[in-house]
Amino acid sequence: MTAVTVDELLTRELRDDRTALVDATGREFDHHWLCTTSWKAGNFLRHSGVRKGVTVGIVGENPLALLAFFGTAMLEGTAQFEPPTDLTDEDGFRALVAPVDDLEAGIYDLPRGAQRVGYGSKPNEPDIHHFDAGVWSENPSFPPLDIDPETTILTDGDRTISHEQALEAASELIDEYGIEAGDRVVVREPLSDPRATVAGVLTPLLAEGVIVLADEETTTKQGVYAVSSESAPEPNRVELDDVSLS
Repeated sequence: MTAVTVDELLTRELRDDRTALVDATGREFDHHWLCTTSWKAGNFLRHSGVRKGVTVGIVGENPLALLAFFGTAMLEGTAQFEPPTDLTDEDGFRALVAPVDDLEAGIYDLPRGAQRVGYGSKPNEPDIHHFDAGVWSENPSFPPLDIDPETTILTDGDRTISHEQALEAASELIDEYGIEAGDRVVVREPLSDPRATVAGVLTPLLAEGVIVLADEETTTKQGVYAVSSESAPEPNRVELDDVSLS
C-alpha cells in the first residue's frame, strides 16, 4: 500500500474482515472495526478541542489508546504517548487521554483549558469526558480529509515526526525486513518512543499486516516480527535503530 498520510490507511475502501489488531488478551479486531472506530474517535476528540497544531497526551498501550492516536492523527493533531505528569507549562497541549482512575487520582497536572478524557470505568467527576461511551455513540463516518504530509503526527517531547516521515520510515522497514500482508508485528517496546509507534503500529498497518500488543505468550510462527531492541521470542526482530526518522 502507498500512503503519505495516516488517514489513507483508514479509508472506507479498507474496511473488511481481515484482522488488523490483536490486544494483550488475544482479542482480535478487524479492519472494519479499526477504520470505523477510529473515525468515531476522531469525531469524539473534536468535541474536546483536538485540531491541527495541538498536542494530545495518550496514556496506555491498548486498543483505546490506539483509537485516540488515530483519531488525533485524522484531526491533524500531534500525539504524545506516555507524557510527563506535569504538563502545566506545555504550550499547545489540549487533551489527555488516560485511564479514568489515573485522572481521578490527580496524577497529571494539565495546562489551563486542557481537557481530561478518560477510558475504562465511568468517571465520577463531571469534567472527565468518558472516551468509551463517547466513541461508541459517535457518528461512524468522517469528513473527507486533505492532510499536508508535513503535518506533525508524533512527538516525544523533544522531537516531532510528520506523517510523511513516519510513513517513509514504515515503508523502509517493510522493504528491509520483507514484511508482508498478514504478517504479525508484536509491539515489545513502549510507544513513548516514536520509533516503536512507527515500527509496531504504522508499519504493519501500511503492510496490511497485524498490530499485536504484546502479552506474556511467546510467538514462534514464521511471518511474526517483534519490535524490540532486546531478544524476543518471535522468530524475527525489528531493531529500533533501523527506524529512520530523519
